[in-house]
Amino acid sequence: MKFAASAAAVALAFATPAFAQQSAPTSPALYKRLGGCDAMAAVTDDFLRRLTSDPGFARFFSGHSTDSLKKIRQLIVDQLCAATGGPCVYVGRDMKTAHAGLDITERDWDTSVKYLTATLDELNVPAKEKSEVLTAVSGLKKDIVEKP
Repeated sequence: MKFAASAAAVALAFATPAFAQQSAPTSPALYKRLGGCDAMAAVTDDFLRRLTSDPGFARFFSGHSTDSLKKIRQLIVDQLCAATGGPCVYVGRDMKTAHAGLDITERDWDTSVKYLTATLDELNVPAKEKSEVLTAVSGLKKDIVEKP
């Protein structure tokens, strides 16, 4: 489950109180502003492609069946969807539990944030929404990074 933990936490460690809070009640949920379910899937797919293509992240992604990888992907999509105010329900573990013992370093964290930023840029996510996503993700660092 190293893949699930790494991808869910880094990627998508979006299930935080900060992420769930929306600016104004009259403003559409971040989920809608990002483009809905298709956008959640696109962000997840591109981000996971970047992570899995990096040899430095191989320790998190090896040893999973194709079926397991599909389930992990869906958990990440659901987590992102739910955390941005969408209609999905995330049934995965909390980030601290999911990442315990993976020895995720500060460097791993920084690299994954770089990849997430590149994903959001590639998908032309507007600056305001990109900032909201990155701010929410930054709040998860304390639960994910175990080593300096």
